[in-house]
Amino acid sequence: MFYYALKVIVSAIVIVTITEIAKRSTGFAALVAALPLTSLLAFVWLHAEGAESLRIAELSGQIFWLVLPSLILFLLLPLLIRYGLGFWLSLVVSVSVTAACYLLLLPLLRKFGVQL
Repeated sequence: MFYYALKVIVSAIVIVTITEIAKRSTGFAALVAALPLTSLLAFVWLHAEGAESLRIAELSGQIFWLVLPSLILFLLLPLLIRYGLGFWLSLVVSVSVTAACYLLLLPLLRKFGVQL
């Protein structure tokens, strides 16, 4: 139980830290958020739990392909906000378009032999 609490606390600290940094410097917060901290934490937790290195390598490769459609969100959200759609509507549209991109990418990856 302690181990799971530790995982939650460390993960929460990362998120809170990025939020607090953003209050002072969005550029630096963006840099910290752009770091693959979530992935790194997942790799560390898996390794600590005894996962095989090949399993972690497989996860890393799969993350690479799945990061690509998520980039749409980061391009579309600020664009929609700048065009005056408002935060919530921009967020919903951006998430919806990103989800659609994931749905389009998955069969394409399978076609090229990438297993997820």
